[in-house]
Amino acid sequence: MSSVRGRLARRDPYRRGWLRGAPPPVWARVLPSALLAGVCLAELISPEPLDIGFLLGAIPPLAVLAHGPVATAVLGALVVVVLTVPVFNLDDPGSTDLLTVCFVSVLSVLLSYVRSRRDAQLVTERTVAEVAQRAVVPLLPERVGPVRCAGLYRAAQRGTLVGGDFFDVRAGPYGVRAVMGDVQGHGLSAVATVASLLGAFREAALDQPDPEAVAARLDRRLAVDSADDPHAELFATAVLLDFSADARVVRIVACGQAGPLLLRDGRAVELDVEPCTPLGLGLAGAARPRLVSVPLRAGDRLFLASDGVTEARDAGGVFYPLAERLPGLAADDPVTLAERVWADLVRHCPDVQDDVTMLVLAPRPQDER
Repeated sequence: MSSVRGRLARRDPYRRGWLRGAPPPVWARVLPSALLAGVCLAELISPEPLDIGFLLGAIPPLAVLAHGPVATAVLGALVVVVLTVPVFNLDDPGSTDLLTVCFVSVLSVLLSYVRSRRDAQLVTERTVAEVAQRAVVPLLPERVGPVRCAGLYRAAQRGTLVGGDFFDVRAGPYGVRAVMGDVQGHGLSAVATVASLLGAFREAALDQPDPEAVAARLDRRLAVDSADDPHAELFATAVLLDFSADARVVRIVACGQAGPLLLRDGRAVELDVEPCTPLGLGLAGAARPRLVSVPLRAGDRLFLASDGVTEARDAGGVFYPLAERLPGLAADDPVTLAERVWADLVRHCPDVQDDVTMLVLAPRPQDER
């Protein structure tokens, strides 16, 4: 599983690049030294002096991109030495040229110091943010009870790990339970609501006997959170799944969101799940959520996707045809299935603007284990 996650990380277009906080690439660290060595070598092997001393002036600024102040100072000093040592035949630079190079080197050392301090602060802040966000939405394990699972999340706000979508899979005394939903809004402003809902779900999964009661608990959580602000209009859509202890039946409750697709025998079947009122709008005063029970067989997979998938459009305005594409992308491994759908979605709509969430659940009935 770790190798699969590593493969996902390498292919993830949302991962940090050099200019977004990642360590500088090797070429950026090697370039100043390589340029210095190249100029020296060219002068030593050339029978006539070469007018390439101006290239040495670029070495200290280049060092700022990837080196700390000490290494930048060393490279600046070497540049001055190379300019003044007669063996390199650099056309005897005047005092003005040397003073210019010295000034650029000192300035580069100062800039390198400032950049190093800034980068250290950014790394600390990002590490704290990642730990906090992973505490809200941790990585799913490969298996929860008799259910293999995989989740894929791409936040609409680049550089964040959590937005307005959420999912979780938990085992409890009443079996394995899963949730996937979407809160009002997206980005960092929705993280507090996501954290509140996931906390309520994890608690309800332990002490509520049926998925309708779990949905009611989530609805109450949002109602309590928005009680102090009558204009908050805080709501969320969600799908709750409750697997029996032997994983041969799943019970589904949909609150303002479509149910999962069932992958079976090479086909993607849309389950007849009627969405009820979204969470936060008062389930207690509305009709009781409709509970749908679905028998499961060996090899079945349940695929849940947020509206960031189903409402993604290509340049011509055509929605992504998830139900049509899913059978051709099917894989026994849940992680591979989610990865294939994500790659296909990006080909269909390269500029995805909404949070994208996928949850793949592959139950293994007890008599097939």
